[in-house]
Amino acid sequence: MSLAETPVTLAADQPDPATLRLALIAIAATLLFASLGQTIVSTAMPIMVADLGGMDHITWVITAYLMASTIGAPVAGKLSDLYGRKIVLQGGILVFVLGAVICGTAGSMEMVIAGRVVQGLGGGGLIVTCMTAVGDLMPPRERGKAQGFLGAAFGVSTVIGPLLGGAIVQSIGWHWIFFVNLPVGVVAFVVLNRALPSPLERSGKPVDYLGAALLAAILGCIVLLPSIAGSYGWSSLPVTWLFIGLALALAGFIRTERRAEEPILPLPLFFNNTFLVTNAVGFLVGMGMFGTITFLPLFLQMVKDISPTASGLFLVPMMGGLILSSTAAGKIMSATGHYKLMPVLSTGLLTLALLGMSRLDAASALWFIGGVMVLVGLGLGPVFAVGVAAVQNAVPRSMMGVGTASTNMFRLIGGSVGTAVFGAMFSAGLMRNLAGEIPGGVSGGIGALGANVVQALPEEAQARVLDGFSDALHPIFWAAAAAALLACLASMLLREEPLGET
Repeated sequence: MSLAETPVTLAADQPDPATLRLALIAIAATLLFASLGQTIVSTAMPIMVADLGGMDHITWVITAYLMASTIGAPVAGKLSDLYGRKIVLQGGILVFVLGAVICGTAGSMEMVIAGRVVQGLGGGGLIVTCMTAVGDLMPPRERGKAQGFLGAAFGVSTVIGPLLGGAIVQSIGWHWIFFVNLPVGVVAFVVLNRALPSPLERSGKPVDYLGAALLAAILGCIVLLPSIAGSYGWSSLPVTWLFIGLALALAGFIRTERRAEEPILPLPLFFNNTFLVTNAVGFLVGMGMFGTITFLPLFLQMVKDISPTASGLFLVPMMGGLILSSTAAGKIMSATGHYKLMPVLSTGLLTLALLGMSRLDAASALWFIGGVMVLVGLGLGPVFAVGVAAVQNAVPRSMMGVGTASTNMFRLIGGSVGTAVFGAMFSAGLMRNLAGEIPGGVSGGIGALGANVVQALPEEAQARVLDGFSDALHPIFWAAAAAALLACLASMLLREEPLGET
């Protein structure tokens, strides 16, 4: 069943069925557009970073986007509560497109990272506002089904993005992976203008700018800590200053939010069981998800000697599993009004799948990799569908935007922290495993390591390098599996509030 065919139950203040379906299709298209920004660079990164800066920059392209998305999500959620979803969505599209232009015209790694920050600010706001808009348009029981479809749209992006990125890199160059967003952004802007209603009146309440700035500082410190520690060590002066900055920003944020008329992230939400448990699960699952998306294409290209486009195809099984489980979870929620058991089972399955990925090496069969990726997708889907619907059902309507934003924010924090930590683990493991294996004549040493360099090595040296590369990835998937297991245990603490029909 397509999103346009989804039966809906209308309340008195909801739009007519035709307008509602157009709005849902526009929202799903905008979500797909925004989430592509997260995934389109994954298969292009080995070529892009080799061109501009080397292997040691590979995680910053992802981390910069995730950090900015994490910061932009709660701010956009609160602004949409105050001024309406439509204007925030359209503003997010403009910011996202600006970031894409900066990246596409970049001539240095620093410029790409700056553009990814701008893209992330727009993309984070778009994703959470799309999900919040569904909460405005549909009652709780029907939201589950719609959020399942949105989760499926997000899953589609995890495959379309890498495939599209790999094809573009191989045909016309990596700069064009950013320009492909421009026409899609224009269409999304126009359709949203027609599909979504404008608010009858705008809130006269002040925006909590100080709270937003302090929250941005907190999130920035959290995301940067693993990366800086990986480069300089946990006892280094830069890490010490980050911890001090984090403590000061946290203290200032709590003081500000207690006094603000419209806090950017209301503190009472942290005493809500659904809010706490759902976001803890999202944080832990985010670590496993982004670790998989970031490092599996790298493994396939380096160890299995697969092209960027072909490596992206191995995310198709994950997409299939994610779409299947996300839509199924949405239908179960709509039919029964219950949801607690689904994240418990799905995160348990995700744990097993990530343990399977920890066994990957040069001898691993491609069918085994594809099968494991199906299980990863099946484990991820219900978490997306259940998390948003559960939080929207548990928070007051006046906090729906910021509540929905929290589900994306904590998942992105998990992805940011996970990518940074896993990147540091990978770099350290690579340096340890390949010390002395790269010939001195290779310019840049391990930092310039690429599939072409490995293939040019003598057969015995090539085998040692591939084994060292695989061994450097194993701790990443062990850590991701541990995070998924913790998510499974945390899911058991959720106190279910049955979904209503109005």
